[in-house]
Amino acid sequence: MPTRGIRGAITVTEDDADLILQATRELLEAIVKENADMKPDDVGSAIFTVTDDLAATFPAQAARQMGWSMVPMMCAREIPVPGSLPRVIRVLVHWNTETPQKDIKHVYLRDAVKLRPDLVAAQ
Repeated sequence: MPTRGIRGAITVTEDDADLILQATRELLEAIVKENADMKPDDVGSAIFTVTDDLAATFPAQAARQMGWSMVPMMCAREIPVPGSLPRVIRVLVHWNTETPQKDIKHVYLRDAVKLRPDLVAAQ
């Protein structure tokens, strides 16, 4: 079975653990909704990144709270490119699926729609 990557991102208004967890859940729920056949058992792994201005908690904690307890996950820092969008949580989900790459739905929410307007417009 092929593995497909699903990208997503969301922003928060401040570095607060509850806001980060809530936003991460919102992002993952939207990814699952847009990719209707997705189940935690089919997720091979997930990589979360946060911008340098977010350090209050690990976004992967929100995924575990949603039942992704057996999914291997990692959190990392995003490259601090000057002028880049602040307070962003990004995710790359590796999904084991027969769904063709062209049918994968990537999700960008809140101010993160600025990161990939081409993908947001395509949906």
